[in-house]
Amino acid sequence: MTSSPATRLRAWVPAAAALALIGIALAALAVLGGRTLPERTGPPIEQLAVERTDLAPGSIELVLRNTGPDPVRVAQVFVNDAYVDLTGATDPIGPRAADTLRLDYPWQDGQPYVVSILTSTGVVIEHDIPAAVATPRADGGFFAVMALLGTYVGIIPVVLGMLFLPVLRRIGHRGIRILLAITAGLLVFLGIDATLEGIELGERSGGAFGGPALVVLGAILAFLALTAADRWLNRGRDNDHRPTGPRLAFMIAIGIGLHNLGEGLAIGAAYAIGELALGAALVVGFTIQNTTEGLAVVAPLTERRPPVLHLLGLGILAGAPAILGALVGATVNNAELSAFLLGLGVGAIAQVIRQIAPALRNREGRALDPATLGGTAAGLIAMYLTGLLITA
Repeated sequence: MTSSPATRLRAWVPAAAALALIGIALAALAVLGGRTLPERTGPPIEQLAVERTDLAPGSIELVLRNTGPDPVRVAQVFVNDAYVDLTGATDPIGPRAADTLRLDYPWQDGQPYVVSILTSTGVVIEHDIPAAVATPRADGGFFAVMALLGTYVGIIPVVLGMLFLPVLRRIGHRGIRILLAITAGLLVFLGIDATLEGIELGERSGGAFGGPALVVLGAILAFLALTAADRWLNRGRDNDHRPTGPRLAFMIAIGIGLHNLGEGLAIGAAYAIGELALGAALVVGFTIQNTTEGLAVVAPLTERRPPVLHLLGLGILAGAPAILGALVGATVNNAELSAFLLGLGVGAIAQVIRQIAPALRNREGRALDPATLGGTAAGLIAMYLTGLLITA
């Protein structure tokens, strides 16, 4: 029995009236509330975070973010205790606002520097530059290097791992369960690694937009979005909650792709500030580690023979986000954005692990038996050991 438009309209009228009353109350509090409360005593709270450092010959450019509740005015800046001329940030920086400060200073390549920012009230905020190196310019050659690096650490390793599919087809039902358990172990390690890195980035951001909470927000949003996508892909099917085959491979590829997006962010940001040693050791290390991700993608396809183009698409879906991540990480280099995107990877991985879990059950309905526990442990150990080969 469907309700008429008039009935639905009457149902919405109380909700609209409640929202209107809440809006009026909030507006009244905003206008009158502050006048009825006493002013805060004590000196202003001045907090600045350096979100980005750009170095060019003869100059240091800092992007400052006010992470405190009060406006901050920059009075003087010292580099290694030497007073320097500056331009920018002439007006007070409001709460959560940002401004750019340019310092005229003949820095030397590879040398460490301490930038001391003195506010108008005498507060000193220090920022360390461990090793000065010129920030790469975003030109054609730069984008080519980032695309090549993302291909090396993302697409190529995943596709190489997928080449083991013919070998994996020769294992039986128990072997498939062990292989999926190894996949779960790999994903658990990736999720933990992304969580720790995201929290570290969130703390480094200064917390103006939530800090580590951005990782949690990204994870929840990704988990909900992939849950909705899974429901959409599974519409019209029965209630079997053991997703296998192409659908599970697709979900695994999405989860690994979002993780590789975060991995690319870290690589691009490290390259931009000169902390990444590009070379054969880096490429080989990432190739060995990320080859296991290709195995994880094809693990649900051992009982099927998908077209080559389908497999190639899965490989690109899982590996190509590393290219985008490297480009964003090197050009934007924003800690808040990186933490949020790493959170997306964490949420995607959590959803994929949830998808894999029903397929780990044996014929008796048990998921936690020696085979699956051993496989999960093997996946964790494999990711840890291969991660030791990566030298940045």
